[in-house]
Amino acid sequence: MGVHMKKLNAAVIGLGFVGRSHVEALRRLGIVVCGAVAGTTEASREKAASLEVTLYDNIQAAAGDPKVDVIHVCTPNHLHYPMARVALEAGKHVICEKPLATSSKESGNLVKLARDRGVVGAVCYNLRYYPLCQQARALIRAGEIGIPRLIHGSYLQDWLFDDTDWNWRLVAERGGELRAVADIGTHWMDLACWLTGTAISEVSADLVTIHPIRHRPKGAIETFASKIKSTEGATAEEVASDDYGSVLLGFENGARGVFSVSQVSAGRKNRLWIEVDGSEKSISWNSEVPNRLWVGHRDEPNDEIIKDPALMLPEVRRYARYPGGHDEGYPDTFMGFFADVYDYIRTGDLRAPRVFANFEDGHAEALLCEAILDSHRTRCWRSVGTRLK
Repeated sequence: MGVHMKKLNAAVIGLGFVGRSHVEALRRLGIVVCGAVAGTTEASREKAASLEVTLYDNIQAAAGDPKVDVIHVCTPNHLHYPMARVALEAGKHVICEKPLATSSKESGNLVKLARDRGVVGAVCYNLRYYPLCQQARALIRAGEIGIPRLIHGSYLQDWLFDDTDWNWRLVAERGGELRAVADIGTHWMDLACWLTGTAISEVSADLVTIHPIRHRPKGAIETFASKIKSTEGATAEEVASDDYGSVLLGFENGARGVFSVSQVSAGRKNRLWIEVDGSEKSISWNSEVPNRLWVGHRDEPNDEIIKDPALMLPEVRRYARYPGGHDEGYPDTFMGFFADVYDYIRTGDLRAPRVFANFEDGHAEALLCEAILDSHRTRCWRSVGTRLK
């Protein structure tokens, strides 16, 4: 994808489900992973061994390695801020999993620190990098659907469907006060704003905890791991975070919208659906059928665009790495995202426009989450806080 100048090396902090996805995508791009930081358990060491990566003792060792240019933070949410801060203070570029931080105060601090150190800060909203999401954005920005008027959809999963399902995200001290909204709702909101070029300015939220008591098993359970429906040896624990939520939206350009999130919807494994209804046409995309893009008309038959770089707009063809008829999926989004970030770093011009989500976008998502939580608690519409300029 574009520029190839200085050779850049990476270190990955955290080797869970997402951390391993980062390692695999980096290697597909030919980027050297100098090492990783993993947990202290035998399982963590086995993960590192299976990936054939060297282990650093801690984030300080990784940040202090002169061979490392970019640090990928793939840890539980509460560690994003302190680990990103260590990396930035060492002068490293940072790619951080979302959320950037668990409060807007922390995310704002990271924005300022990255600016002060003159390094790139990126947030892993990788779903932008499905080829047809790039196509949809280009079509909307070119005025193909007219003025966006309604922006709506959902992000549904079922991996926390039973009260015996468990993950570290259920613990507020590790995942934050919001769960479904912060974990997957932020992906939806980022995509909605990025596709349409407008920001969410006000929200009205309704959040529900379907399972206020869950059974925590002995030992760690990895994200999306297979479920064991048994309470034997498990501890009953109270959970206050959202299993489900719906949020009414007001956008800066006057558009209105709504989205729902759920991690307890049976049969929905990982389904983000979004539709933008414009003054001329509608356009929608579904992450479980990612190589097809629907275009709706009032007075003629609807269209379905199939991913094919030869048929995509010239400015976004590079985001489709394989020819028509060769489907691209979730692992490819990380590859496209990292290629954009690393090429951007190589150019050395931090004032150039960015297609990838940066720390400012991560800060905006933190402000959105705070407004959504406040709206839910007060049962009122809430304005979204001021973003950093």
